[in-house]
Amino acid sequence: MPAQPLTLHEREEIRAGIERAESITVIADLLGRHRCTVSAEVARNGGRSTYRAVTAQARAVGQMTRPKAPTLVAFPALAIHVEARLRAKDSPMTISIELARGVYPDVTGTISHEAIYQAVYAHGRRGLPCGLHAGLHRRRRCRKRRVFGPPAPKAGPLGLFNLIGLRPPEADGRTVVGHFEGDLIVGSFNRSAIVTCFDRATRFVLLADLPEGHNADATLAALAELFDRVPERLRRTLTWDQGREMSSHHHLTKLVGIDVFFAEPHSPWQRPTNENGNGLIRRYVGKGTNLGVYTPADLRAIETRLNTMPRRVLGWDTAADRYDAAVAMTG
Repeated sequence: MPAQPLTLHEREEIRAGIERAESITVIADLLGRHRCTVSAEVARNGGRSTYRAVTAQARAVGQMTRPKAPTLVAFPALAIHVEARLRAKDSPMTISIELARGVYPDVTGTISHEAIYQAVYAHGRRGLPCGLHAGLHRRRRCRKRRVFGPPAPKAGPLGLFNLIGLRPPEADGRTVVGHFEGDLIVGSFNRSAIVTCFDRATRFVLLADLPEGHNADATLAALAELFDRVPERLRRTLTWDQGREMSSHHHLTKLVGIDVFFAEPHSPWQRPTNENGNGLIRRYVGKGTNLGVYTPADLRAIETRLNTMPRRVLGWDTAADRYDAAVAMTG
């Protein structure tokens, strides 16, 4: 992208810097410009000995307003060559580079790829005929708007939410029961899903079906029903990924009294208990299948199998033993 033109104020600063016998580099640093920009400005206006800010500004304004014929209008032979190459589905970048390298000695002149793009999307007004956009890779009829600088933040479906870094430190230690990790296991064609929640300390799993889809309202209803099975004193935190199915997380906090936290985007390792546990669940439900066929009774059977299975990570205890002991101790 070309730099913004120098202003009259900047040209006055250049003149003052020259009078102070400062180097081009020092002047450029003071202006926040590249030294080549300042060097070219001084050179094209007579050099250090004759540089005048007002004269340089007038010259720049005149250059900007002078009539300019597009390259492909001024050089019809070049336009014919570019048109033929575009119809052969060569990219503007390839055309520009090969012209610069002299690959076609019978064609005189060079042109930048940007000038070719401008002519293509001018649809007949800059030296090329209409319709050549169809030979480009993207085949867009209009150019995609270019946005420079950092993208404007977008309002996500989750609204304001707590990132995982704000979660209580006790949740990281896996010594306190009641800190859960949750997720959806999605079925074939994204048409069915199951809610999975694992306690981080005991690996105890709770499952819920989603017979009416897995949007935000359905997920909220399923989680509210799921946490009804958890004693209130053990509803401490729930960590989820930033999926839009949790856009009603504020309502979940009000309904069941659990604090909801969200992992960083694309960071499944921040929810390792759930990710590893989902792998175990997949033994029983499989990937690429219709998860809508599993009834609440089926899910309870899977829960029972996983929660009563000796686990190496628990010293060959079962998740149910650890979880039940914690429930009894807090009773």
